[in-house]
Amino acid sequence: MIDEEDEELKRLMKKKLMELYSKRNTGDKSSKTVYSRPIIATDHNFEELIKSYPLVLVDFWAEWCLPCRVIAPAIEELAEEYAGKIVILKLNVDENPVTASRYGITSIPTLMIFKNGRPVDVIVGAYPKKVIESRIRANL
Repeated sequence: MIDEEDEELKRLMKKKLMELYSKRNTGDKSSKTVYSRPIIATDHNFEELIKSYPLVLVDFWAEWCLPCRVIAPAIEELAEEYAGKIVILKLNVDENPVTASRYGITSIPTLMIFKNGRPVDVIVGAYPKKVIESRIRANL
C-alpha cells in the first residue's frame, strides 16, 4: 500500500510540476508577471531565469529525497506569500546535473538565494518555514 501511495504521489508531483513548467514566463523581461507558484528550472533555462528577476530562491531537489518532500509545502506557501517580491525556482538535480554541478550542490535539499543573478545565501538541509522565510526577508 505504501508503494502505491508513493507512486501516486510521484505521479501527482510530476503532473503538477509539468503544469507549472508550462505556465512559466517565456523570458520576456518587460513582462510584469507575478508568480505565486514555483517555476520549474532546467539546465537550459536556469541562467536566464536567475538573471531575469532581481531576487530568486532556488530549491535544488530530487524526487527520491524525503527531506525535499518535507519542505515542498513550505516552498509552495512561500511562493504564494512572497509573490511579487521573490521568484522561486525548483531544479531537479537528477534531471539537471549540469546546473547542480556548476553551483556545487552535493546535498539536497539546498536552497540558494540569488540577487541580480548572483548567489548571496545558501541553506543546506530541511529547515522549518520560519527559518527559510527569515533568510528571504534578510535578502529583500
